[in-house]
Amino acid sequence: MHDDVDARRFHTHRSSLRGFDQAFVYEKAERGSGVALLCVHGWPESKRIFWKVIAPFAAAGFDVIVPDLRGFGDSGQPTDGFYDTPSHSKDMYSLVHDQLGYDKVVVLGGDLGGPVIQDMALRYPDFVDRMVLFNSPLPFDKERMAGIDGTRAPREAADYFLRQGLDADALASELSTADERRRYIATFYGSRFWAHPGTFDQSAIDFHCEPFADAVVMRASFGGYETVFHPSKSSEPTMMGHNTSTPTLVLFGPSDHVIYPAFDKMAAQVFEKHVGPYLLRDCGHFVPWEAPHALVSGTAAFCADLLRE
Repeated sequence: MHDDVDARRFHTHRSSLRGFDQAFVYEKAERGSGVALLCVHGWPESKRIFWKVIAPFAAAGFDVIVPDLRGFGDSGQPTDGFYDTPSHSKDMYSLVHDQLGYDKVVVLGGDLGGPVIQDMALRYPDFVDRMVLFNSPLPFDKERMAGIDGTRAPREAADYFLRQGLDADALASELSTADERRRYIATFYGSRFWAHPGTFDQSAIDFHCEPFADAVVMRASFGGYETVFHPSKSSEPTMMGHNTSTPTLVLFGPSDHVIYPAFDKMAAQVFEKHVGPYLLRDCGHFVPWEAPHALVSGTAAFCADLLRE
């Protein structure tokens, strides 16, 4: 088995500080005093989406922290029943600050991980040193984004979003077997063209779909979508918004057929202290898997001053 699709490649640690069993990978820097780097996955992903970059990040000088979000992958279900962005954000702070003891962190994420790290940067401004953001939802600023074409995701790609947000129980019931759940998730790595064509072979698709074969995990993963349509599903409002203070590296895989076509231009309006945006050739939604070298080298260059300290 190739290391990239070996679930046992990295040791899984556990944290219970937030009232549920949170699974995470923790790989220390190969040399010196490492810089904490928190990598936050999205949907339909788990910590496995970072399998190609964990070792290179550690070799570059980072202490790499890669959790499964509450309800995802090997993590348990939260006792409070919330799967909203603020809850994920607080989980991440608890893991990195309280469990592992870091006073500063570089945060990296896309898809659902993008809102989580954006919330963290505004909720914990003295803790989040800088961000690396790619292919993620963004707050919409009507005034700042006026005149930008492509500020809405393709309408034809929204069917999954509506079903998972408005009809989650019925959808989960339809996906009644492990094979049906795997096949559903597989479309997001293949026929829906979120990724650049040909990026994921069958072994990679199987690897990323496997955690969602579990019915409880699949149903829990819809929770974030429900928060968009049902305020009662959120523990509190997110702190996502215009960010004037956090240095942010913006990367964009333009082969993505689900995120806004103008993600790069929009992000440049949201983050005043941005580097880039940089477009990644032949890359779509799943940047850590599709463009691992660009993500690692770009992040290392962005954090070169920290890595030298």
